[in-house]
Amino acid sequence: MQMIALHFKIHSMNGQQVLACCDRELLGKTISDNEREIVVSEYFYGGEKISEPELAGLLMEAGNANLVGNKCVGVAIKEGLITERSIIKIKGVNHAIIIKL
Repeated sequence: MQMIALHFKIHSMNGQQVLACCDRELLGKTISDNEREIVVSEYFYGGEKISEPELAGLLMEAGNANLVGNKCVGVAIKEGLITERSIIKIKGVNHAIIIKL
């Protein structure tokens, strides 16, 4: 299975699970523009490396997801979980939050 440069971690919050995923090169960085800022912390996003098919499977099962990076957001688009209109761009980096009700 081909590895792509993604990291993920699953958090349990208020009885819900949140899948956090980022592109590896963003881990530990702060991305900001004039309106927004996101800290891609090791604590929240860091964890195991994951392949695209594995991430796609986790996204389909996850109740909620927080994605930072063009690669991991691209997986969610490819799987039909979000559209381009769902994405926030910060300095050219895609960010998306998926909440399943």
